[in-house]
Parts: sequence; C-alpha cells; structure tokens
Amino acid sequence: MVSIFNEEHRSLRMSLRGFFADRSSEAEVRRLMATDKGYDTQVWRQLASEMGLQGLLIPEEYGGSGYTWVELGVVLEEMGRSLFCGPFFSTVVLAGSCLLESGDEWAKKEYLEGIALGDTLGTLAFVETAGRWDESGIEMVARGEGDIHHLTGEKLYVLDGHVADFMVVAARTGESISLFTVESDAPGLTSRLEETLDQTRKFATVAFEDTPARLLGREGDGWETLRRVLDLAAVALSAEQVGGAQAALEMGVEYAKTRVQFGQPIGAFQAIKHMLADVMVEVESARSAMHVGLAAASGHDGPELPVVASLAKAYCSDVFEFASHENIQIHGGMGFTWEVPAHLYFKRAKAMALFLGDSDEHRERLAHCLGV
Repeated sequence: MVSIFNEEHRSLRMSLRGFFADRSSEAEVRRLMATDKGYDTQVWRQLASEMGLQGLLIPEEYGGSGYTWVELGVVLEEMGRSLFCGPFFSTVVLAGSCLLESGDEWAKKEYLEGIALGDTLGTLAFVETAGRWDESGIEMVARGEGDIHHLTGEKLYVLDGHVADFMVVAARTGESISLFTVESDAPGLTSRLEETLDQTRKFATVAFEDTPARLLGREGDGWETLRRVLDLAAVALSAEQVGGAQAALEMGVEYAKTRVQFGQPIGAFQAIKHMLADVMVEVESARSAMHVGLAAASGHDGPELPVVASLAKAYCSDVFEFASHENIQIHGGMGFTWEVPAHLYFKRAKAMALFLGDSDEHRERLAHCLGV
C-alpha cells in the first residue's frame, strides 16, 4: 500500500518523538498515573503554544491550523507510543469533533479557539448503564424546548470528565437523540473519578440533576452527528493503538537482544524469533488498516468511513492486545512486575479495546455495513 504520509509528516513525527521522549518519559507517565488530575498543565500548554497540536483539526477561522486527520493521526500514533497522559483525545477528538460536525456556529465560536489555545478542555458524555456505544444505549431524557433544556441522569466512562471545562452530552428529545453542551460548573452537575484498569487514562462518572444544557446543532440531529464522530474517534484510536503496539514490539526486541540465557541472547532462540516476527507482521497490518482509516476520515478517495472505521478499530484493538501480551511473555516472569513498563501497555491495550466498542461489536457492525 502507498503511504499516506509524506516528508512533512515524517518531520512532524520526529519532532513529536523527541518532545514526548522528554515530556512523556516512563518516569513522567508513572508520576501522572498517581495523580487525580492525570496530566501536567505546563506540558498541555506547551502542546498548544509550541506545537499547535490542539488546533490541528480546527479551521483557521476559529483559531486553528486547518489540517486533516492524517496529520492528527501522526500525533496520536506518537502519543500512543509514549502512553501520553493528557486530555487530548477527549478534548480534540471527541469534544472538538462534535463541535465541528454539529454545524453550530455559536458553539464553534464559543469553544474552538479556547481548545486551540490550550485554555479549554472538553469531552463527550455518552455511555450509560447499558454500556452500549450505539443509539439504543442512550436513555437520558432532556426536558425543555428551544436552546435551553435540563438533564437528569448519569453518564459513565466519561474520559477526563473530572477536569473538562465543558462536555457534549447525548440525550433523548422525544424519539430522537440530540446533543447538548454543559459547563462544568453548571448547577446539579457532579463528577466522580473512577478507578480503572488503565491508570494512564482517567475516566469519571458524571451525574446530572436538573442540570441546564444548551442545544448543540439542531434538535433531533444528534445521532447523525454522533455516528460520524464515533467513526472518526475509532480511526483516531486505531492510530494510538498502532503506536502502542509498535512500542511493545520494540520493547520486546530490545529485551530479546540484551537478556542472556544459556550463554546467548534469548533472541537467538527460534521460539522468540517467531514470536517477534508474528508481532511485526500484525503491527504492520494494523498500520495499513489505520492508514486506510485516516485517509477516509480526511475525505480522500476510498471506502466509506463507517466500514473502514470499524475495520481499523477491531483489528488495531486486537493487535495492540496481542503485541502487549507477547511483550510480557518475552520478558518472562519479570514482565508482570510493576517495575517493568510492559504492564502499562498491556493495561492500556485492554482498556482501549473496550473503549468506543469492542472488537466483536465492530466486526458485527462491519458485517452489517457489508450487507451480511
């Protein structure tokens, strides 16, 4: 397959790799894991002021750079490689995409410039007790009419919901789904940080008690907007997963070169060679799926986005789990210990395999898209 990346993208990748090697080292990741906030405010502002990352997708008229999902894919792959701790996915991919896809000019003017500057954090509150990532899982009802409604209920697994300045909330208006923006200091809104398997990423449960919310876009159009946003987010997450899988592969290769057993590096043994070769094949295949997804998300010629989004999410989730698992196996007994970072990638892989829908759900959706 022809790569969608050019020399400019490769230059961006090298700059990002150096930045994250310094700002998202293993020691820094472990430090942030232990905090409730989960990210470094100074580094977050550097991402905006020095790198312009939060504004990559945002059009210039709203304070951004107007780039595509291909450029954002480079960023997310490098973030996944370093297990970057910060509200980038929640703010840029989830909340930012909802604003852009909604067509709501007031909301875009209200929030996008702040996101691009690194001053505003956002997220998407979607999942409820059913645990589903589709329209049927949304049961919260919005009461009211016009621009202002009130929400009562609870949203689960809200990424960075405890630090977001605003959130986009999905709720029912009659028989349809609508989207709303809710400020973090709105009356009746409370968030509770949850303990999860992947400590590098923070999730919250957010409760609404007659909380005022502003309609985003047109009433009843929420699911059409959300469906595209979730497809874009699935592609974006696949880029992160490829970065994490590549890091796990490189970690396993490095250990196989340096760990000596029976007088020679363990990488000399056929079993280890075959394990690493299998991982490499899978990672490169996942990268190809991710490339197709990013091309579709950027509006390039190719298959429809819903098809390749589910393909990329299902395959890249499985590959990240496989690569991180094999890395632990290559490390042997010490691979399970806290001191070795292998478990950090394994936990991220497990958690992100479920986020936005698991592989089985996306394979079922893919089959439906193909008419099977």
